[in-house]
Amino acid sequence: MSTDHEISGREIEAVVFDVGKVLIEWDMRLLFGKLIAEPERLDWFLANVVTHEWHFEHDAGRDLAEMVAARKAEFPGHDDLLDAYATRFGETIPGNVTGTHELVRELAARGVPLFAITNFASPFWHEYRAGEPLFDLFGDIVVSGDEKLLKPDARIFDLAARRFGHAPGAMLFIDDNAANIEGARALGWQVHHFAGADALRADLTRRGLLG
Repeated sequence: MSTDHEISGREIEAVVFDVGKVLIEWDMRLLFGKLIAEPERLDWFLANVVTHEWHFEHDAGRDLAEMVAARKAEFPGHDDLLDAYATRFGETIPGNVTGTHELVRELAARGVPLFAITNFASPFWHEYRAGEPLFDLFGDIVVSGDEKLLKPDARIFDLAARRFGHAPGAMLFIDDNAANIEGARALGWQVHHFAGADALRADLTRRGLLG
């Protein structure tokens, strides 16, 4: 089976990571499971109040205070839970994805330029980033909440290519989301659809980025 590298025939100059579910685990149920004891009520809350679709509005740059105030008006009686979303987001991140931080460090040690593109709300990202030194190894990180653009919008990939200083075809983009992978591929990026550190290590080795 041909790899994307073999198809493109172009050497990779830089590696670009997604963050959530590639470098860090993320699950809103971890926070709200502490606050809602009844499983059926928890399921209802995550399906109707703090939904992924609503959260992604914050990733896209919508103001947190405005979002929460509007949701409180729409779903009265859930003020404490919505306040927890705003103030305890770190509890939705249980730890690192197994094996990928080691790959980042190995790539950095080999002098491979590293970048990231992440769908991440601006205040949540900057709070998390302050406590995670791994990202000191990255030359630049494009954050959707800062730019008010979400993957897989072509504009965020174009912005990233300009900022990172490499042509799309000379960068390997790694993401767990199929739509993001296809969006990048359509713009000429080399891609790896992430499904675990072992498969990623094998692909990076095939491409000559790791020994």
